Amino acid sequence: MSVTPQPPALPAGHPLLPRPKIGVLLINLGTPEGTDYWSMRRYLSEFLSDRRVVEIPPFIWQPILQGIILTFRPSKSGHAYAGIWNRERDESPLKTYSRAQADGLRAVLSQAHGDRVVVEWGMRYGHPATADAIDRLLAQGCDRILLFPLYPQYSATTTATACDQAFRHLMRLRRQPAVRTVPGYHDDPAYIEVLADSVRQHLNGLSWQPDMIIASYHGLPKAYLEKGDPYHCYCLKTTRLLRERLGFGPDRLIHAFQSRFGRTEWLQPYLEPLVKSLPGQGVRKVAILAPAFVSDCVETLEEVDQGIRETFLTAGGSDFTYIPCLNDQPGHIGLLRRIVERELAGWL
Repeated sequence: MSVTPQPPALPAGHPLLPRPKIGVLLINLGTPEGTDYWSMRRYLSEFLSDRRVVEIPPFIWQPILQGIILTFRPSKSGHAYAGIWNRERDESPLKTYSRAQADGLRAVLSQAHGDRVVVEWGMRYGHPATADAIDRLLAQGCDRILLFPLYPQYSATTTATACDQAFRHLMRLRRQPAVRTVPGYHDDPAYIEVLADSVRQHLNGLSWQPDMIIASYHGLPKAYLEKGDPYHCYCLKTTRLLRERLGFGPDRLIHAFQSRFGRTEWLQPYLEPLVKSLPGQGVRKVAILAPAFVSDCVETLEEVDQGIRETFLTAGGSDFTYIPCLNDQPGHIGLLRRIVERELAGWL
């Protein structure tokens, strides 16, 4: 007759130890807490003070940022956010979709693994803060944590700084959990398939078909590419694989870069002048998707679906459509689950 071994009794006065669990932390960029001047200023100050994002030495950059830029830009950015703000929840769409992604992932992992895996979400900038999310995982008994920056195309300005922020908090802990990080997944066949499905479904719902589809990625200073950031190459590979999966020719699905900031040269082609030139070339029906963003946000909903739409139609285009990000679509939740379970191999 076999006897199930029992865990050793804890000494008198020893704090209770929760059953060990595995934590998954979804990390996105971040969002201001409101559209007013001071909420925007706090958010932009934290974001633009990140040395991964702006590599200008602080003694040069900070007087410019805190003086000129943060005097005028918060009002302009606040106006942009106000146009896409989720007024029901009083938050930005990025926060709404990030929460929904965590809830969806939590549900499917709970169904498969019970309470063994705990899912939280946090932001690199703003709230809920990455450090607070880690503390919530630890409080639930997680002795192993998987950090999942939600950026398919790795860049030091996104994936790396998200991990940096988590590591900074871990450095202050007396009892650190074991930690893994999810790598970029720009060429994961499952990611490409989910992207392709989102394009197919959107186009099937139109009464017209685009002459051209543009995969628009967030821009990056060209100097960062020259220093070794692989983001540009990953964006182009995602576009190529998506084009092949959809069966489109090289002139039907192209790439561009948006959200340029400052006067230095960034990755090209720039989205705005590109779409402005298309009607003159006979391209009068356009669809745009944003593969580098997993959640719709100000860069997609305001900059592309509002601003770029107006630019294209004013230039003579006849039809424009924006293909939403993957957000909390079931296929995307399934993709997140697939990646998480792959990266938890040996822990689960």
